[in-house]
Amino acid sequence: MCFKFDLIVVGSCGFSCRNWRIGGFDSKRLEVMFYGAVVWDPRLIVAQIVCLQCLYYLTLGVFLAILVGTRVSRMSLVYFFDYSTLTGATVTGWCVITAFGLSALAGAVFLLYLVERAKKCLDFSATLYVIHLFICIIYGGWPSSITWWVVNGTCLAMMALLSEYLCIRREQREIPLTRYRSMDSWFIGL
Repeated sequence: MCFKFDLIVVGSCGFSCRNWRIGGFDSKRLEVMFYGAVVWDPRLIVAQIVCLQCLYYLTLGVFLAILVGTRVSRMSLVYFFDYSTLTGATVTGWCVITAFGLSALAGAVFLLYLVERAKKCLDFSATLYVIHLFICIIYGGWPSSITWWVVNGTCLAMMALLSEYLCIRREQREIPLTRYRSMDSWFIGL
């Protein structure tokens, strides 16, 4: 019990937690206790990327169905992956651009729940858009439209910055501490 008390006092006083020892535990070991083991897990990373990619295309499909589906007679993958549909010359093109922007905002929220760390948001956002670029190249060739590059670059920046902001806000929340101990710990203390 003394160890926990000393740890709370040191942490709440705002001392640096880089190189100190309490009760035989060094700071590196305590860091693992608080944030989980920082282990490179490729299966988890791939699962997060696949889940994020699927959620992104799902929301893009919903927004395209709402915004573009009402304007065209037939929806197809052209609106997802062909660079020629991202144009500011038509109202349908503006609807596609809006759908991409709204999907980027939704992707930031997905990153908040899937990745949960501000340090990783830019990496996962960039990975999502690089995979999207490869799919677009396979589907319709190299995107030669400047509008495609501007829209996707802006969406990448929006997703990365908003998700980092949301994750930082979540990380900086105070940890609620209970005011009363449970009855079991009270009896053990006697």
